[in-house]
Amino acid sequence: MSRLFLLLTFPVLFDFTFSITFYLPVNLRKCLREEIHKDVLVTGEYEVSEQPNAKNNLKITDSSGHILYSKEDASKGKFAFTTEDYDMFEVCFESKSPLGTGRVTDQLVNLDMKHGVEAKNYEEIAKVEKLKPLEVELRRLEDLSESIVNDFAYMKKREEEMRDTDESTNIRVLYFSIFSLCCLIGLATWQVFYLRRFFKAKKLIE
Repeated sequence: MSRLFLLLTFPVLFDFTFSITFYLPVNLRKCLREEIHKDVLVTGEYEVSEQPNAKNNLKITDSSGHILYSKEDASKGKFAFTTEDYDMFEVCFESKSPLGTGRVTDQLVNLDMKHGVEAKNYEEIAKVEKLKPLEVELRRLEDLSESIVNDFAYMKKREEEMRDTDESTNIRVLYFSIFSLCCLIGLATWQVFYLRRFFKAKKLIE
């Protein structure tokens, strides 16, 4: 079966919401990839236009191939999961039809995804914990502040890792340069002695 991949990468450093609409040809597969931090709530809502003689499958996996959400004959619905580690996640829609390509109209796919604070249902939290509107807003701001602090901590960690990598690379380059210089000096010295012996053998020099 022929497959087509639509790969879009969204590195998520802050709480994020995105909506995308695309056409899904029959018997093809389109995927979206996204980098998401650890312990982040992800929610999504999707809708695929109806098409007789065509079925759609939805699958969400991480980089290790673990299935986080899977739905056969997915036409409309919602999904939610919490990330266990910083990873690349893939959302794939696949259309299948026995009629073959060209005989079935492309299907329209609408996908809305939210992460972190944007994914939380604060209205439901307010009902469960009996919070006042001001308390709900304070809770949302508290979560948002915590998320931003965590994001900056992560970026600082990445900066330290990159700095360590740069320093390690610089050291390797230095050692390689010293080794190359020693090789050149050794080669030049050998050439001088070799040419000296050659010219002496030819009695061109004393």
